[in-house]
Amino acid sequence: MAQNLFDDFSPVSAKLWKQKIQFELKGADYNETLIWNSPEDIKVKPFYDKEDFTKKSSVSTKASQFKICQNIFVFDINKSIEKGLDSINRGAESLRFTIPEENTNIEKLLEKLPLEKITIYFYFQFISIDFVKKINAIAIEKKATIFCLFDPIGQLAKDGNWYQTQEKNNFDTLNILTKENSSLSLISINSSLYQNAGANMVQQIAYSLAHANEYFNRITAINQPIVFQISVGSNYFFEIAKLRAVRILFNKIAKEYNHNLDCHLLVTPTKRNKTIYDYNVNMLRTTTECMSAILGGADAIANLPYDALYHKDNEFGDRIARNQLLILKEESYFDKVDNPSDGSYYIESLTNQLAEKALLLFKDIEANGGFLKQLNEGVIKRKIQESADAEQALFDSGKETLLGTNKYPNKNDKMKQDLELFPFVKIKPRKTLITPIIEKRLAEKMEQERLSEE
Repeated sequence: MAQNLFDDFSPVSAKLWKQKIQFELKGADYNETLIWNSPEDIKVKPFYDKEDFTKKSSVSTKASQFKICQNIFVFDINKSIEKGLDSINRGAESLRFTIPEENTNIEKLLEKLPLEKITIYFYFQFISIDFVKKINAIAIEKKATIFCLFDPIGQLAKDGNWYQTQEKNNFDTLNILTKENSSLSLISINSSLYQNAGANMVQQIAYSLAHANEYFNRITAINQPIVFQISVGSNYFFEIAKLRAVRILFNKIAKEYNHNLDCHLLVTPTKRNKTIYDYNVNMLRTTTECMSAILGGADAIANLPYDALYHKDNEFGDRIARNQLLILKEESYFDKVDNPSDGSYYIESLTNQLAEKALLLFKDIEANGGFLKQLNEGVIKRKIQESADAEQALFDSGKETLLGTNKYPNKNDKMKQDLELFPFVKIKPRKTLITPIIEKRLAEKMEQERLSEE
């Protein structure tokens, strides 16, 4: 006969827990000592119990199905093919190709890849009807799963200008693409831009959803999943909750358009907290960030190599980044449990609070003309900049820590001779339709000062 061992213990209420904690504080103020306020204005308590479990999140996060993704910039076709095959042999389960030019020989690029076994993502720096037709033909012939990450609004936000097309109207082009290439997912949301530029999590969620809502309003034939390219930072539990909140709110909004497909989350660690000094710490940061991505329900994760800021793509950096994910999957068994965050009072509470706050901001954006209108008017950039400035002030004052940079720095660490890439914001004067949203790392000013003293 089964026996419930918990029957032998009296239940302990949240009030009793708080009284015990206050006794142990020996007179210190409970609220000032143990409760902290996040940038999203969420008060984080020292403990959570069933009284905080007011509403279970209606979200499915299938951690067992996440795929390890390898980023490949296509400059030399043969080298890209070689890198793709090598990455698959070493554990990659999907590939994200960045295609800079329309004259890329896409048939040759995909010819030798095992398309029946892996997922392919294409990130384009242009938009072309003819180019996508070629990809669609290959997808049909090989029965391949291919995502084309077109995001005209994201292009405008990041670059200040739309894609250059012969048709000139980016939405007309995207409408043609979605109608004529039904086997491909063609719409993407570049949520990473908002995170890397310094937006807080409520803003990231709300802006991403308002961004997606513009496509629902303008594209008539969305019959494949929309891909959210999302970056995650080091606030471990908040990032788990952020991804869950994105799914919850996306499904809520999508139903209003009779769109019944779940979104597809392609997640990568943020650049905002990465550093060039004491760069090995980046491996620790990306490990916890990849863990958040898995537990938050990412469909695919493309890890960021520890040296990506200052080194060109290299075999060692890519291998370490890929192996971090392989260890989480193969040795740490992160792929063995679906919905691993379900029932966690803390994560459920964070998920609900982030979703509620993001939904309020989303509604405010829509009430004031929509995302694209506010983007064109500079409202989105200004709001992100306010959040970024607040976070930067915390970092500059030492209240927000990056180990090896503003705390416990190695003064003997030299980097000037190791910089293969320029790791700071690049100023490129040109004529743009709007002022673009600029990605900027927290440590840039401090690193530039150290480099000048080497």
